Amino acid sequence: MAESPRVRRVADRIREVVAPLLSGRIKDPRLGFTTITDVRVTGDLHNATIFYTVLGDESARAGTAAALASARGLIRSEVGKALGLRLTPAIEFQLDELPEGVHRIEDALAEAAARDAAVASLAAGASYAGDPDPYKHDDTAEPEPGAAG
Repeated sequence: MAESPRVRRVADRIREVVAPLLSGRIKDPRLGFTTITDVRVTGDLHNATIFYTVLGDESARAGTAAALASARGLIRSEVGKALGLRLTPAIEFQLDELPEGVHRIEDALAEAAARDAAVASLAAGASYAGDPDPYKHDDTAEPEPGAAG
């Protein structure tokens, strides 16, 4: 089911509020270089999932997840003030796995291209196993039996 325009506007507004909070107001040293990639809000506006990516290794991701979990109350409070809704959505942070998936797909495509090039180089010097044209051709037309001629 397609989301309503109101849900999309609320999700966009949450993104506009949370991104500056992460870069400016939250001073947790565990918080790495974080980018908000997407925000998804349920149709009843009760839950919001904020997808993020972190530049760095696994320890940077774990530290950022802990920092976001500890700042969840402050972030929800600021989102509630900015939205002006009767109920402020419950906020959940989810590490976005899309960049890692893209790298795996790019690696698989590069490997497939290398294999295709190897097959093409083998096929370039190949010759037919049998005759070049294995099909029978009806070049000499014989008269059909019983035809007058």
